[in-house]
Amino acid sequence: MPPNDCIYGLYAVTPDGVQSDVLEAAVAAALCGGVTVLQYRCKSLPRPARRQQAEQIRKMCREYGTTFIVNDDVWLAAELDADGVHLGSRDGSLQSARQTLGPEKIIGVSCYNDLSLAESARKSGADYIAFGSFFPSATKPLAAHADISLIAQAKQRFAIPVVVIGGITLENAPQLIGAGADALAVISDLFGAADIDARASAYKKLFGDHVR
Repeated sequence: MPPNDCIYGLYAVTPDGVQSDVLEAAVAAALCGGVTVLQYRCKSLPRPARRQQAEQIRKMCREYGTTFIVNDDVWLAAELDADGVHLGSRDGSLQSARQTLGPEKIIGVSCYNDLSLAESARKSGADYIAFGSFFPSATKPLAAHADISLIAQAKQRFAIPVVVIGGITLENAPQLIGAGADALAVISDLFGAADIDARASAYKKLFGDHVR
């Protein structure tokens, strides 16, 4: 079984549509600042360019000992020997992904604001579940709203890490951590910061003794 205890702390999600050299510099700064998990997410580039970007980022994550997750693309995760994949509602079945990736890889599932989806994901063998959007999100402005009370409910019901996403900032993050979130998935407030390294470090400090 994959070690789901590596899903905690600051879970960085890369911004889309960024030139490779700029993206790599941003990722390097985030890794230096203490990102625990990094997800490569790109919807806009053709597959060869995505693969090239993802391969370089995977190498960087390996250097820092950071868990590397690929968004949506199970086959890209398999090709790159990524640590795992994150699946949304339209990204194929968890069972199929597990068959492709094998038992040692991490599979996370978006559950939006629905505990029944989380229950189904857990029964299917998900290694972590993700909920959101908890706050208005520039990345997904039409995303369903998730209430913070959902975090405590999920922690009570499921013995796997709970990841939260959606409009997270340094200012609103403490209430999510206080509610029991294992990891904060952040895009804009991290990669849009003037000093990405410092912003990642500030997020890491928020977890305090919660960080393993």
